[in-house]
Formats: sequence, structure tokens, C-alpha cells
Amino acid sequence: MGNAKIQTIPTAVDVVDFVALLENDQQRSESKVLINLMHRVSGKPPMMWGPAIIGFDKYHYRYESGREGDMPRIAFAPRKGKLVLYIINDATKYSSILERLGKHRTSKACIYINKLADVDMKVLEELVEIAYKDTFTA
Repeated sequence: MGNAKIQTIPTAVDVVDFVALLENDQQRSESKVLINLMHRVSGKPPMMWGPAIIGFDKYHYRYESGREGDMPRIAFAPRKGKLVLYIINDATKYSSILERLGKHRTSKACIYINKLADVDMKVLEELVEIAYKDTFTA
């Protein structure tokens, strides 16, 4: 895997064009809501990372193995039937906020939401703000 090409890199794809091509109205409208929220928190414009991730700002990482690269500080991807938020690097660190978020699922580094109506948007914004600030100290 040492020569694996990193897929999550900034692309020249226009975010507005990407959102316009999403499958359904809910995906398009919820993507616009998340774009506005993450833009407000980061103060940075949205940028496509890879084929389907909308990210804001970036940070450079370097693992002990020597592998390094750039990633968006906060991001999301509209997927079939759900939104995937890339805003945390360790879900356990945010457990007290996640308990108040509403219906969601987490992996170590992602939050999965079926639809924004399932979550408390004020809590989501709080989580995005804290996670955004934490990427400098992660």
C-alpha cells in the first residue's frame, strides 16, 4: 500500500455544479444547508476534494509512518440515502455533544446522518465549530 494514490485531493470541479447534479431535491437542499453552515464556521469557500467530498479549509498531516498529505479541516459528502460528515478524528472525544445531536451513526472519524431533520441543527453547528477549531490541535 506504500504507493497507493491518495484520492482525497482538491479538484477543479465546481461545487455548485456538483450539487446541481445530485440525485434528488433532498440531497441538493441539504447539501446547500451544510455548505452554508461549514462556510459560516470556517470562513472559507467550499472546494471539491476527490470526486464527491465538499471540504472547507485544509490542514497538513504527517503520520509516524512518514505518510503525509493535506485534508479538508471540515467536510461532508452527500451519499445515497445519507450524509457523511468528516468533521471529527475521534468520535469518543465528542461523545457529550453527539449525545445531544439526534439520530446519527458514527465511525471513528465520520458521522452518518440520514437527513438533517433527524438532528438538532444548533448542536450540529456547535459540533462543527468545535471540530474545526480542534483540527489545529489534532
